[in-house]
Amino acid sequence: MAGRKILVIDDSKVIRVRVREMLPPGNFEVLEAKDGKEGLEFVQKEHPNLIMLDFLLPKLSGWDVFQRIQADETLRRIPLVLMSGRKEEVTEKISEPFQYFEFIEKPFEKNQLISAIKLAFQKANLPREPLPTSVSAGRSVAAATAPVAVAPVSGGDATDMAAIKAQMAKMQAEIDALKKQLLQLKKFIQAKLP
Repeated sequence: MAGRKILVIDDSKVIRVRVREMLPPGNFEVLEAKDGKEGLEFVQKEHPNLIMLDFLLPKLSGWDVFQRIQADETLRRIPLVLMSGRKEEVTEKISEPFQYFEFIEKPFEKNQLISAIKLAFQKANLPREPLPTSVSAGRSVAAATAPVAVAPVSGGDATDMAAIKAQMAKMQAEIDALKKQLLQLKKFIQAKLP
């Protein structure tokens, strides 16, 4: 019986087979899921040692699966490699740099896959802020990832201050991503003008 489990969540059988063939031989089992719903069920049931997640999936998108993984204190520590044929699809939702997971653009070669997996393991071990208790206690993912209204801090409560700082960091990351997209759009338009 294999000692480690690698879960590949991708609606393309070609990609699932390709990943399986590119992995070096070892003491692991490769699990395959053809959609986000099936993939999330595998994640919750099997707690794999590595997740390779396509960003565009039927039934439940890769973005939704990603959010649900990140909203669970245990699951978010599993090394994760996000895959997509277009990086912009990922950066529209998650701004760079990708701190706790690795990204690989499809199609990819074996050395790129191995490198992404190694980086995913390194990033998964980075220290993180614990989830707010209301999130880890079972609050819905939509509520956990929805924008938080920033209220004035009364009495300097450390929990409120941490939540405000986290929201500010998230907003800054979104602003930075929008600035990057605006610059790309500007360059594109300038290139098209005579």
